[in-house]
Amino acid sequence: MQKAVELTSRGLKLRGMLHMPDNVSGKVPVVAIFHGFTGNKMEPHFIFVKLSRALAKNGIASVRFDFGGSGESDGDFIDMTLSGEIQDAHNILDYVKNLDGIDPKRIGAVGLSMGGAVASALAGDRKEDIKTLCLWAPAGNMGELIRKQIDESGYDIEDIRKAGYAELGGLRIGIGFFDDVMGLDIFDRARRYYGRVLIIHGENDCTVPVGVSERYLQYYGGRAELKVIKNADHTFNNSEWEKEVIGLTVEYLVKELMTSE
Repeated sequence: MQKAVELTSRGLKLRGMLHMPDNVSGKVPVVAIFHGFTGNKMEPHFIFVKLSRALAKNGIASVRFDFGGSGESDGDFIDMTLSGEIQDAHNILDYVKNLDGIDPKRIGAVGLSMGGAVASALAGDRKEDIKTLCLWAPAGNMGELIRKQIDESGYDIEDIRKAGYAELGGLRIGIGFFDDVMGLDIFDRARRYYGRVLIIHGENDCTVPVGVSERYLQYYGGRAELKVIKNADHTFNNSEWEKEVIGLTVEYLVKELMTSE
């Protein structure tokens, strides 16, 4: 079963999709799936839709929301910040915990790119609520990536501050985003999580290098495992890469969430 759902976060209506497995008895585990920077609840080549449907076939529910200012949710993208998305994630987790038919002791989180940073921060903040975590090319160094992008683009942060925004692919990124992301230490928040973690990263990711996931391993230690997809790019834009990522993720989440403690 798949249906549109809504919740309110920071005074904004967030719109998402709930997937529930069919023909199951008892309460089921659930996964919250978080999209990346400038992304949405489907993500490129509908990879999140495919993930949700694969999870449902294996008895696991999932929710995919657009963050405030993104996709179909309320708000303007120019007001988007990483801290705001982390707050949305907290509210999404609260929503998930209270869903009918859900086992609140078996909640997982998946995040892609900046959504991976969001998921890792959320897990560190709410370690008792999230049983397991799966990160795809997580941008835990988002502040560093933005500084590099500013330097390479020819923008000057003071020029951005004067205009109030920077233009990127038809989207205006507000100065509030830049100030916020450069002041956050995602790795410090992530390291507080004590559950098991699977990290998946493309070998040829030019947006978030594999080394960022290796930094996560330093903080998570033996609780985490990194799987590198040979030749893959940042968002796994090839049907074989996509199949491998979804397969690894579903296999891992079934192992971690389909047994109640």
